[in-house]
Amino acid sequence: MSGSGAYLVVLGEREAIWWVLHEQRMAFPATPRAEVARLAPGDRLFLYATRGAWHNPKRDQGRLIGTATPVTAVHRLDEPIEIAGRPFPSVCRLQIQGVVPYPGGLELRPLVERLDAFPKPHVWNTYLRRPLVQLSDSDCAILDEGLRSMVVPRDQALLTYPSTTANRSC
Repeated sequence: MSGSGAYLVVLGEREAIWWVLHEQRMAFPATPRAEVARLAPGDRLFLYATRGAWHNPKRDQGRLIGTATPVTAVHRLDEPIEIAGRPFPSVCRLQIQGVVPYPGGLELRPLVERLDAFPKPHVWNTYLRRPLVQLSDSDCAILDEGLRSMVVPRDQALLTYPSTTANRSC
């Protein structure tokens, strides 16, 4: 998988999802991660909302909700952005190609055993404890196939995503 410019973007909070979709930017925590440093304009991103992102993990499943491409490199900000009470000192701009209307999406769990990104499928969720998970070309083909009939243009899907007053201040 090394050299593959494709990643699963792990979004674990509804305010962060709203911010990413509306701002067309991705923010990263201060913890240094090699995959974040490697992220480059033109890479492929698959946006993943975790099971707990909508604050109802008994109802919700982790789902792929869209695709994007970074249009700038990740860079540090003079002042961190705060999203859902957490500081994020680094960002990059995105172009979002398509979004699945809320509350839909492609469930990841049934695909885990077929994806190279999860070499130990029985502990697959431990791989999601980072902002980016590298994907192989084969992984991308599987995810593209599953998402193809679900995604719509970003502007069309935005109206379906719940927002809060806190989101509007980001």
